[in-house]
Amino acid sequence: MINGKKIVVVLPAYRAALTLERTYREIPLDVVDEVVLVDDKSPDNTVEVARSLGIRHIVIHEQNRGYGGNQKSCYAKALELGADIVIMVHPDYQYTPQLILPMCSIIANHVYPVVFASRILGGGALRGGMPLYKYIFNRCLTLFENILLWEKLSEYHTGYRAFSADVLRALEFSHNSDDFVFDNEMISQIFMAGFEIGEVTCPTKYFDDASSINFRRSSKYGLGVLRVSLTHRLHKWGIIKSRLYDKPQS
Repeated sequence: MINGKKIVVVLPAYRAALTLERTYREIPLDVVDEVVLVDDKSPDNTVEVARSLGIRHIVIHEQNRGYGGNQKSCYAKALELGADIVIMVHPDYQYTPQLILPMCSIIANHVYPVVFASRILGGGALRGGMPLYKYIFNRCLTLFENILLWEKLSEYHTGYRAFSADVLRALEFSHNSDDFVFDNEMISQIFMAGFEIGEVTCPTKYFDDASSINFRRSSKYGLGVLRVSLTHRLHKWGIIKSRLYDKPQS
């Protein structure tokens, strides 16, 4: 806990057997109250590794539901456990869990209700091995999103995110995609609901065992990001009404 706030780390896992232990060993368990792993029907022994590490809360999908579908289960379980702060860490060890403490402290001290770890701040992306085409893709999409959403994030595409539970309860994220564009739909929902997002600098690592989507999937994701950004702007102007911004049922 930090300032009496219960912290739950969620690990959306798919084929993470080779990197899960390294990730888990860096989680600051002196401040983290619970760890949840959601396995999206991995073809490897991710679940067995998680059990050997003593992770108590393991959710297993019987069918592969995709990255967005995995996150839906992560957040639902964290809220069920009574989390005050929920932080998502990818178990592929691309992001260091050592930032959990500062990210959660920002929320626990009521500075920002949402905190992202940015690979772009400080130039960590290219130093960490991000392919140049992905870096350019990232920068172009972020510029487009900042213009349409009228915000100033350094990066919309990081997978390292911390949320106040109040924010998660205010979003109808069950309406979001089960694919990678879930992340951007969630950002759009956060801003549309009037919440602010803080950012911290984050180093990153690209290596063979770290998960990464290929060019075809990246292109599909990029088109989804453009769609979400346009939907946000048109909804904001009152030209359309998107169910993405529905209030959760009480």
